[in-house]
Amino acid sequence: MAERGTSGDESAYAWRVEIRTGGRLRFGPDSGRMLLRTGRKGAGAAVGHDLTIEVTDWSVQVNVPETGPADATATARVELGSLAVRTGTGGARPLTDKDRGEIEKNARRTLDVDRHPTATFESARVVIEGDSATVTGTLTLHGVAAPVDVEVREVAPDRYRATTVVTQSAYGIKPYSAFLGALKVRDDVEVEIEVDLGR
Repeated sequence: MAERGTSGDESAYAWRVEIRTGGRLRFGPDSGRMLLRTGRKGAGAAVGHDLTIEVTDWSVQVNVPETGPADATATARVELGSLAVRTGTGGARPLTDKDRGEIEKNARRTLDVDRHPTATFESARVVIEGDSATVTGTLTLHGVAAPVDVEVREVAPDRYRATTVVTQSAYGIKPYSAFLGALKVRDDVEVEIEVDLGR
């Protein structure tokens, strides 16, 4: 199901209809990046880090019918065992390679990757507003399916960014904590995918 926003013109939307209509687009690490951003809280937050984590194994498929991008559908697959810590800001000291390895191991444990190795997304509706769109669909994570909205916008010619926020507890995930709960990862995780159609 698709809708057009009341204030936008579909022709202004970033997917170029004259090029993309009736096409199937596939994206992955060879054409973009998928990043997760986590925050920290608690009495011990000063010793922790705000993390940027890259997903190194993921794919997105977008199908654009002859009727145009307003009727597009999208699916995504994310392999949760492919998380790699890229940066950590704040904290009592800079992250070491050992720290990165420990964080990645803790993330796999928190997500229960052995039982739930893959997260998936399937769109249900696209709402277009000018040069951006909101894609509503179902995210299945940790064995739980729940609705999520993804905002899509063109950030440069042929370059697009999709963003959403995933609340871990909504999927039965208990955010990581340390020091008897004094340091906690925030429940909300920011997700960003940026792709380059020219690659």
